[in-house]
Amino acid sequence: MSEFPSKVSTQTSTPAPLTPHSSLPDLRFLRSLPAALMGLEIVLGLLVWALIADTPYHPHPAYGWVMFVAVTLWLATIILFVLYFLQLHVKLYMVPWPLVLLIFNVAAAILYVTGFITCSASVQSTSHHGSLSYNKRAAASFFACLVVIAYGASAFFSFQAWKGIGSNAATSQMTGINYA
Repeated sequence: MSEFPSKVSTQTSTPAPLTPHSSLPDLRFLRSLPAALMGLEIVLGLLVWALIADTPYHPHPAYGWVMFVAVTLWLATIILFVLYFLQLHVKLYMVPWPLVLLIFNVAAAILYVTGFITCSASVQSTSHHGSLSYNKRAAASFFACLVVIAYGASAFFSFQAWKGIGSNAATSQMTGINYA
């Protein structure tokens, strides 16, 4: 028992730094599936809230919820996109980014489902069929459905990244880089 402390090596280490030839804007991220899905979510989310905002939605409280969901998630997705593009997530290595993205994408999909249902259920009762407001609100409902699908796909791939399917989970957690 007296020999135990002499056989133990206590050496500390720091997280792995970025590779020397990586650029600050991560161009590899732009070519990845998560970046493509985030870009799709940003574009479709912009269409949802722009179409609703272009109609007189203030007298109808249901569209306030749709606007809140669309604008909030649009801004949050832009922030996450910039965070990954500028590799700021690597500097915040203590945050479990695969888990954060999984929770965000699942929550976004659920919130957009409520926004989609609210928007599509309110189109008929808040505008006349064939009017410009009706068409814009119906189009917003369609694009909200597409955003739900995009966030659902992002949640699926975030789950795979979190579980480490198809990659070395320890390495991807340590460096924060895990592109599908």
